[in-house]
Amino acid sequence: MAQAEEVQEVPVLEIGDKSKKDGKAKKVFSVEDIPGVGPSILAKLREAGYDSLDTLAYSMPAELVEVSGVGEGTAVKVINAARDALELGFETGCDVLERRKSIEKVTTGSHELDALLGGGIETQGITEFFGKFSSGKSQVGFQLCVNAQMPKEKGGLGGAVAFIDTESTFRPERIAQMAEARGMDPDKILKNIHVARALNSDHQMLLTEKLEPMITEKNIRLIVVDSLMAAFRSDYVGRGELAERQQKLNKHIHLLLRFADKYNLAVYFTNQVMDRPDILFGDPTAPVGGNILAHTSTYRVYLRRSKEDRRIAKLVDSPNMPDGECVFSVREAGIEDV
Repeated sequence: MAQAEEVQEVPVLEIGDKSKKDGKAKKVFSVEDIPGVGPSILAKLREAGYDSLDTLAYSMPAELVEVSGVGEGTAVKVINAARDALELGFETGCDVLERRKSIEKVTTGSHELDALLGGGIETQGITEFFGKFSSGKSQVGFQLCVNAQMPKEKGGLGGAVAFIDTESTFRPERIAQMAEARGMDPDKILKNIHVARALNSDHQMLLTEKLEPMITEKNIRLIVVDSLMAAFRSDYVGRGELAERQQKLNKHIHLLLRFADKYNLAVYFTNQVMDRPDILFGDPTAPVGGNILAHTSTYRVYLRRSKEDRRIAKLVDSPNMPDGECVFSVREAGIEDV
């Protein structure tokens, strides 16, 4: 049996502590500056994607123990050093307001739907569209794949798109059709959409974890997951597996939220629905995923089909927008006003 690599437990200097050698505070600017992180550990961290103070600060000790082989005590010290260096703590409401000024919004193609959402799908947040089949959820996702690549002055984000397909619904020909309708080059649009087919829920989570280096390398400004719950519903059946499913789902959705906040990008995902048997009067349709998704989604929109090409969108949850409804159309050219 091969002997595990010995990790040198070097005391991590807390930010502000005095070094016995020079009497000055040890300032941490990068992962390399953290005391106790040697070349071998640094190589393992980088290979696993932990190559910045931001990534370390948002991680959990158990994750570092698994990927780098360090002891739990060392992992806690490394994470705390990264958090101290980034000064992650309390801040004033004015500071938060100033940071939120960097939020951008991508148009859905419909002025009415944009108004319902306060200007479009916003960055630094997660937008969930749920509804029955053929309600237009995937069509909105396709339209966002096109619109996100438009210049910012035209309602876009000026970047690329990552698309995680869990239901084999991705249709490049439909996206090309939408791009042509807006006078854009279909080939250029499709080349800037990076698609991955998730085979199951574990694969879906793995694909999401591997997204982080792509975000900066490919300038990803929008992440689309269509749909978020399909694989989880298939892999975990019955009440006996509900707790494990919700735990994994919680980790998955919070990773997407961290990407949105850290890289100022937008996350859009579609969700399936179920009919609640306890609702005897009114619409029994409810989104799946439970309170995990309900608490994490920044915006929740319920889509339902109306006459012909019309769709009705109802905003059911938002931290700053009132509940409301609007009507838009799904046509050959894409998402439009009625």
